[in-house]
Amino acid sequence: MKLLLTGCTGFIGRELIPLLIKEGHKLTVISRQYQGELKAIANERSISVITMNPAESSSWNKEEIQNSIKSCEGVINLAGEPIAEKRWTAEHCKEITNSRIETTKNLIKNLRNLKKPPKVLINASAIGFYGSHPQTEFTEGSIPGDDFLANLCKEWESIANHKPRATRLVIVRIGIVLAKDGGALGKMLPIFRAGLGGPIGDGKQWMSWIHRTDLCNLINESVKNYSWSGVLNGVAPNPVRMNEFSNSLGQVLGRPSLLAVPGPILKLILGDGARLVLEGQKVESQRLNKLKFKFSFPTINNAFRAILS
Repeated sequence: MKLLLTGCTGFIGRELIPLLIKEGHKLTVISRQYQGELKAIANERSISVITMNPAESSSWNKEEIQNSIKSCEGVINLAGEPIAEKRWTAEHCKEITNSRIETTKNLIKNLRNLKKPPKVLINASAIGFYGSHPQTEFTEGSIPGDDFLANLCKEWESIANHKPRATRLVIVRIGIVLAKDGGALGKMLPIFRAGLGGPIGDGKQWMSWIHRTDLCNLINESVKNYSWSGVLNGVAPNPVRMNEFSNSLGQVLGRPSLLAVPGPILKLILGDGARLVLEGQKVESQRLNKLKFKFSFPTINNAFRAILS
């Protein structure tokens, strides 16, 4: 299948792109910066790269991107600035929003102009859709929250739902993605390896996570399985509390995990974004269970062992 990819050159795309190539797909990758790992994989015959900012509507007028859209049979849209890596200043919140909303608006507008739209659109969202709560268990049918991230996800998903009628839509609400070369775990590993790791806040908050390999397999399955549509929570079947998360990581590394990070310190660093980590959320995927999706790493222990082996 000919696939058009946005937002797939970072942490998730590092594993997703090789998987899609292995599956025999022909890829056109939209990237703001054509460098590093993307240059290395672009030597593949099955991949081409278009350098542009997908959040800018004028970028989509170029002949190269228009030809790619007309010929694509599927689209994977994971575009978006990282959510929990900087303090949530007004400027950064605008970057977080525009990178998702404007990119998806431009994408949907161009797809709707096609005489023959793609068969499938895989659009990212986040479990932040549900808001944060220390006790409530969220599933795909739960109502949305009402904070910054929840409202962002609602708007993001609403725009994706305006896709062409003939295009099958899968929205993946992604949890905390685990791999050693990036994301939350990538930042935690040096601290834990130095013996300075520990739970964040009171340690009782829920962590709804997924191994990157399982997320990539989930996306791949969404592309090729025509019975998959609608919203899926991209989380492993066994969420854990922060205490268990940090203890398990310490055990696999053979390091103590005793030095808790006080909530006020994290708030100083991340501002309002600290709520994502301090309050947490327990998210399950009823739909993946019904679809009988098989996780390679269903528990936090085997995920950490695989990542750190």
